Parts: sequence; structure tokens; C-alpha cells
Amino acid sequence: MGNPKAFLEIHRQEAGYRPVHDRIHDFGEVEQTLNTRERKLQASRCMDCGVPFCHWACPLGNKAPEWNDALYKGDWELAYRLLNSTNPFPEFTGRICPALCEKACVLNRFNHEPTTNRENEAAITEMAFQEGFILPRTNIQRNGKRVAVIGAGPAGLAAANDLNLMGYMVTVFEKNEAAGGLLRYGIPNFKLNKAIIDRRIALLEQEGIEFKYGEEIMFNVQCSMFNDYDAVVIATGTPTARDLKAPGRELKGVHFALDLLSQQNRVLAGIEFSKDERISAKGKDVLVIGGGDTGSDCIGTAHRQGCKSVTQIEIMPRPVEGPDDPQNPWPNWPRTLKTTSSHEEGCTRRWNINTLEFLGENGRLTGVKVQEIDWKPNPDGGRPIMVEKGKPEVIKAELCLLAMGFLKPEHPEYPENVFVCGDSANGASLVVRALASGRQTAQQVNNYLTNGVCESSKPY
Repeated sequence: MGNPKAFLEIHRQEAGYRPVHDRIHDFGEVEQTLNTRERKLQASRCMDCGVPFCHWACPLGNKAPEWNDALYKGDWELAYRLLNSTNPFPEFTGRICPALCEKACVLNRFNHEPTTNRENEAAITEMAFQEGFILPRTNIQRNGKRVAVIGAGPAGLAAANDLNLMGYMVTVFEKNEAAGGLLRYGIPNFKLNKAIIDRRIALLEQEGIEFKYGEEIMFNVQCSMFNDYDAVVIATGTPTARDLKAPGRELKGVHFALDLLSQQNRVLAGIEFSKDERISAKGKDVLVIGGGDTGSDCIGTAHRQGCKSVTQIEIMPRPVEGPDDPQNPWPNWPRTLKTTSSHEEGCTRRWNINTLEFLGENGRLTGVKVQEIDWKPNPDGGRPIMVEKGKPEVIKAELCLLAMGFLKPEHPEYPENVFVCGDSANGASLVVRALASGRQTAQQVNNYLTNGVCESSKPY
């Protein structure tokens, strides 16, 4: 390591966010950046810990100590090569990854000031693009075999990228008008500018990957595509959101979270919607049901649309506060209370709240009847038992967004040349896990087509 004592002398410094009063008026990225000198100093904090638990915690197996050392020494190109050797798209994870590696950092155990791996990752990649270190690889030796990838989300793109570099002719089929999956249609622009996705897709196209948009493949065991290509990778994510079948669900003003998020991103891309189609929080009291990242994204979007107020409710108990989680000790991921940039912009947050009924007048939502509950241990073991605690009350709302996760898809048994990866195989999870799954599946496809070895990549 370049400076073995840096972690003792230099404190963790995050780039932070733009001021709230500034950022809530636009959809520009909220996160700021450090200057080059400060970024190198942060990289120098990566200690010679002996056993890098960051590498263990990262689904991609990123070698943070190696590229942090190269960054500290000013070798940005080497830093990117090391980073890109395990992560195909570090410009994505450098912006939106929850950074499992940082929670597993030895410095997090030591003083709760882990190395700023995620921010360093983004800085390395942006410098690599800026300095021309990232160029299309056009001298790929083709092997004459064709692979179809269904779905252009993180897992599909990762699989397509690796297969293309292995020499396969790859065609990616995407039902939407552009690539990215939830990167484009789920994550708000204030967390991930879509020009970042476009830049990478342009590079993949120059390297030989063919993208076909507006094509939804209805695959089943008789799908002709399975015979038209040497192998097929299914990476269609988890398209079905978990619904809430409470009375009044049909009222105008009750929507899935993704309906709002995807529409807003399309509006920013220049797509027009009629007044009746448009979902807007402007001037409304907004209720978000679901306490995860998707719910947080709805809060930030509602503020930028000009909402009157936002309340977020969660049926589960309030997580523990502070850096440590007794139930998930270091180096595991701590399930502690998370406050995002969107929460900081203003939001009433409540836990242990069950939704009973959607209320309305003339077909439009006016409020949601809820009730405080508690969770008691199940004497037979297993899931705790929900019991009523408080009296029913009404939360005023003209817009209610359901952000309660997504259902894991069910797949039939496919022919042996069909592989399933990402959320479509494992259920909704992190972008970094989708990338890792896509890369693993690409290797399985290659083993199958070169050696006849069919490794399990089936969700059944």
C-alpha cells in the first residue's frame, strides 16, 4: 500500500449531496464529487488489512484494495483496468450500489469509517471515460455461434457483454424503447442520469452487440427462438409488482410505484402523456406504502413534482438505529435504519402500520385507512404473528404509491440451451447481484457451447 498509515491520519470524507433547496427543483444527480486530490486521499485510506472482507462481500468480487492503491498513486488507467476486470459497468454501481463492500470493510469494524469504495469506483470510471481509457474493442475473434439475450437490464447487459467478448454474436431483445431495464425505468434520474446508460450502450453497440427494441418475447417451451440460436439467456427481471388487495384499490390515485417512476423517466426523455395518463404528485398529499429503496425513490420524485406532503409507511418494525446490527454483526450487512437523500428532503416515516382500506369520493382517492400493529413471536416458530395495537385512523392522501417489492417469476422447464439469470432467476435484488448473475450465466453458456457442460442456471 502507498501509505500504510493513511487510515489513522485521514478521516472518511464523503462527497455529500447538493443542498435540498436546490436539488428538489430538478432531476439532476444529487450526489456531488470530490476533487482529484481529495479522492486520492480517500483511496489512500484503504489499509493493508490482510484479509479484504470487501472482496468477500462484493457479489462481483471487486478487488478494492488493488484499485484503491492504483488510484492513490495516480494511475487512473490501471485503477480502471483492475476495477473493470471484475465489474463490467462500474459507472452504474458507482452511483447506485448500497456498497456491501463498505459495510464489510475492516475500517468499518475498527472505527465505522470505511473506505469510500463506491465513490472511488465512480470517480475512477468517469476519469477513464474522460481520458479516453475506455475504447470499443473491435478486434474480437468471432466463433460463429449466436446467442440471444432477452432483457436489457443489468443482468442481461452483463451477460451480453461477456458473451460478446468471448466471441459470440449476441442479439439483445428488449420490450421497451431503450436499454437499461430498471436502471432506466425504475431508478430516478436524480440518482442515475440516463446519459450514463446511453454512453455504455453506444460502446456495446460499437463492440458488436445488436439491440432490438420494442420486442417482447413470449417465451415458452415451444418458443422458436430456442432453436434459432445456439443459446438463449432469459434476463427479464421481476416485472410483476406485489399488489395490495384492500377495498378501494380501484380508486383513481392508487398506483404501483413503478408506474410513477417509469413514467417520470420517460417524460424526462421527451415522451409525452395525455392529462388522463399522467401520474403527478403536484399539490397532493402523497402516501407511499413500502419502506425500501423504491419507496424512497417515490418520495424524491414526489418532491420534484411539487407535492404538498409525503408520508411513508411500512408494515414491518422500525430497524435498529446506529451503525451496528446485533442480529447481523460485521462483516455481514447490517439491517439498520437507512435515511436516503430523498428522506432528507422531507417525509413523515412510520413503521408497524397495516393498510386496511383505500377511501375515496367520486372514484378518486381521498385517504387511506390504516392501523398500528405489532409483531408477536410465533409459539410454533416461523413468521411472527401480526396483532392489532392501535385504533384505525385515516391518512389523508390524493396519491398512493405501492412500493412493496416484486414477485419472483415462475418459469417452465426450458431446453438445456436456455439459461435464466438475474432477478428473473433469483427474485428482486441489487443491481450488483444482477451483474454478478449475468457474468456467471455467460460463463455457463460458454461452458455449454464449448465443452457441452450444462451447469445449472435454472430457477427450478
